[in-house]
Amino acid sequence: MLHGHGPGNGTLMVLPLDQGLEHGPTDFFPNPPALDPDYQFRLAADGDYSAIALGVGLAEKYMRDYCGQVPLILKLNGKTNIPDDDEAVSAAFASVEDAVRLGADAVGYTIYVGSPRQDVELREYRRVRQDCERLGMPLVMWAYPRGRAIDARGGRGTLYAQDYAARVAEELGADIVKLHEPTADTSDVPEPYRSLKEDAAARVRRVVRSAGRVLVLFSGGEKDDRDDRVVAKVRLYRGARATGVMFGRNMWLRRFDEALALTRRVHRILSRPPRQ
Repeated sequence: MLHGHGPGNGTLMVLPLDQGLEHGPTDFFPNPPALDPDYQFRLAADGDYSAIALGVGLAEKYMRDYCGQVPLILKLNGKTNIPDDDEAVSAAFASVEDAVRLGADAVGYTIYVGSPRQDVELREYRRVRQDCERLGMPLVMWAYPRGRAIDARGGRGTLYAQDYAARVAEELGADIVKLHEPTADTSDVPEPYRSLKEDAAARVRRVVRSAGRVLVLFSGGEKDDRDDRVVAKVRLYRGARATGVMFGRNMWLRRFDEALALTRRVHRILSRPPRQ
């Protein structure tokens, strides 16, 4: 994934397709063709992504048509967004053995950092990590701050929450972590974060440092119709020495030709060494 596919140069550009489970079919309403997973698989293949990330059902039904063209990150756990996030928990529905059976190049696992039910995920994660070590499978952590305790400390998007999530990924032995860009909001967050006055670049660099030797991917979040703004975000992350991006809706909610063109712009940024 780091060199044989995608931009290369030790970077990663991952196309996730777990939104149908996590958010429901409404995510596909703005671009109805994207409801068919073949849309994302074609984009991943034609756009030369480092990998596509999705659950076991989609992998079993669609991956056979793209074997050898697109590396697979098999997502092992998830949840719907029907319950509220006060006590969020992401339960396992697949195994590392499933990933081996399907020819995956890595597995993905979500930890809801700070949720009152994080103990459920942590116990399952121990087994996943041990299976990954036994079977030689890289482990990608979706480190997502969630729960009422996080909300009481400023919310999931704050530097406090994202910085904590980055450190959790290193402490728990992840190989790669997916994070969100921290916001500038410091209201209600604990000290010393409340007193920090950092710009976007400094906040992103801080989070990357907190992840230590774990490779960092930043999320694209919701679709932004302004391509130049998406590209600027990628430059920001690359300048902070993040390993790359995991962009889903910011790519496949576009028309296919537009998504492919934006993919190629991101490719060019990630394929070049970061500026000193």
